[in-house]
Amino acid sequence: MNMKRSVRRLGVGVLGVLMLSVSVLSLSTPASAQIGIGIGISVRIAPPALPVYAQPICPGPGYLWTPGYWAWNEDGGYYWVPGTWVVAPVGMLWTPGYWGFAGGFYGWHAGYWGPHVGFYGGINYGFGYGGVGFFGGEWRGGAFFYNRAVMNVNNIRNVYSRTVVVNNTHVAFNGPGGVEARPTAEEERYAHEPHTEALAAQREHEHAASQNRALFASENHGRPAIAATARPGEFSGRNVPRASGGERSFNEREASRNGGNERAARSENREPRNNEARNNEARSNEARSNETRSSEARSHQGRNEARNNEAGNREHAASRENAKPSRQEKQTQKKAQKQAKAEQKRNEREQRR
Repeated sequence: MNMKRSVRRLGVGVLGVLMLSVSVLSLSTPASAQIGIGIGISVRIAPPALPVYAQPICPGPGYLWTPGYWAWNEDGGYYWVPGTWVVAPVGMLWTPGYWGFAGGFYGWHAGYWGPHVGFYGGINYGFGYGGVGFFGGEWRGGAFFYNRAVMNVNNIRNVYSRTVVVNNTHVAFNGPGGVEARPTAEEERYAHEPHTEALAAQREHEHAASQNRALFASENHGRPAIAATARPGEFSGRNVPRASGGERSFNEREASRNGGNERAARSENREPRNNEARNNEARSNEARSNETRSSEARSHQGRNEARNNEAGNREHAASRENAKPSRQEKQTQKKAQKQAKAEQKRNEREQRR
């Protein structure tokens, strides 16, 4: 798809007003119609999932966290605008922008400053922005107090600690296939409060991100090397964390699911061959086992025969020793005895002389 043709840019003048009206009507849902600022851009391609990253330490009192988001460039597609700390207008809170899907398009609803945090699509941006409201801190008079349970503010005194339930969903858009959230009654009321657009520092920060090719999803595949910054525009230094991962976009998940089905089919086709191979291997192992047992039996039988032969030889020798002398042996014995007696008599006669 040609990216330029997939974008509807909103112009100015009469034609711009007409296009804005048509765009808002075509994207109007309970989640989007109540946004007073309107839709600035709409595309047919879903944004990647939000990356997972660490929050840089807060530079000092009065800074508020503005979470990172995916912006659109008609030439390069989606690019990551790193989350950053900005000096906030006193008494004001930041409502992040979000992508909303309706009528076949993904429309961008810009963020704004106001006395309360309004609807931001139910998107889990983290660091106090869990999808509804803001739990990262609050204004007390002219000073902002930080919830250190979700904010990296070890160098600030105005802090408190309040447990926040962490939402591990990283889908980046509202609507079918994404986060199916609707604005609460309070959020609809906050939508009618006076709002202020993004600060100049925020706009410059987004523009700088659009000039960095490493931040485009086509380059980083949803894991930008610069995920967050300590101050707007500071894209280098020690306090610039990388993205550590994240879930895939809705389109990627669909493609992966189809690929998974194809792999499952291939695996199913291979299964009979795998079973046959396993059966052959089992039969071969059984044959080797039987041969081994037969060899051991023959060896054992040979040892028994050897022992039996040895015992027979000993028995034969013993029988020869214990057998009665033959007739010739008896005659020889008698002859020897006579000779011995005759010799004894001669010796006796000689002694008497």
